Amino acid sequence: MVDRRRPRRSCLAVPGSSQKMIDKARGLPADQVFLDLEDACAPLAKPGARKTIVAALNEGGWEGKARVVRVNDLTTEWTYRDVVEVVEGAGANLDCIMLPKVQTAGQVAWLDLTLTQIEKTMGYEVGRIGIEAQIENAKGLVEVDAIATASPRIETIIFGPADFMASINMKSLVVGEQPTGYDVGDAYHYILMRILMAARATDVQAIDGPYLQIRDLDGFRRVTGRSAALGYDGKWVLHPGQIDACNELFSPRQEDYDHAENILDAYDWFTSEAGGKRGAAMLGDEMIDEASRKMALVVSAKGRAAGMTRTDRWTPPAE
Repeated sequence: MVDRRRPRRSCLAVPGSSQKMIDKARGLPADQVFLDLEDACAPLAKPGARKTIVAALNEGGWEGKARVVRVNDLTTEWTYRDVVEVVEGAGANLDCIMLPKVQTAGQVAWLDLTLTQIEKTMGYEVGRIGIEAQIENAKGLVEVDAIATASPRIETIIFGPADFMASINMKSLVVGEQPTGYDVGDAYHYILMRILMAARATDVQAIDGPYLQIRDLDGFRRVTGRSAALGYDGKWVLHPGQIDACNELFSPRQEDYDHAENILDAYDWFTSEAGGKRGAAMLGDEMIDEASRKMALVVSAKGRAAGMTRTDRWTPPAE
């Protein structure tokens, strides 16, 4: 009942305690907005922020955006009140709860059960609210396969780079950048691929975490391009200035989108009676087959989700 296909190219973090930032977020072109009760919200501000978030969700104005709330992690005293107050107060206008610093499948199961109890109590549709699980330390990464399958509510697995870097004692203070002295490749490649494999094996989305140097757009594009190239579905943005670049990098290039749609059209025709019932055929200088169709489906789906339109259209050869 959850929606694992909703666009999440850009996932905008908004402090739940800032009415000004919440109001501004409504008009920004991010695919997802998550109102944060964790790191972006000071301890003394958390109780009031819950009420602010509930009001903001119920007031609306989030059309075209996934509406998410990040609660505090389960080692704190705040989590259960975060979930109960937010979901009871605004569950009808909420798409997902994000759980940070997930380390075990049991933590996801706790959130699933709690959401089910609230949904039943409040008369909400049971199972509609999704879960986003954030992997932020070595324990969570080791357990990521079990975490990804812990609940049918799971919609995304998210890499949280800052806490992860601290958890493994990485020698860097610049989130997402290579640690000093590491010159044999990408220090994040294993982490990103491990999360991606767990996500793809269970048909959920993989989301990259933030790039904290918000004024360094070139650095943001470079780091974002890495996870986009691997096949991630989106990335966090911390500043409005990062949104357009993020949406661009997680959307296909126009020529790639056109080519993917043409592959699908051509393959559909060539495998038909009219096209000769061929399993493999030539599209220009390229041979296409079932594997080509599967790859084209991925690019096509991303382009359609991004609202792209075709600028080129294949037509069957003349008789």
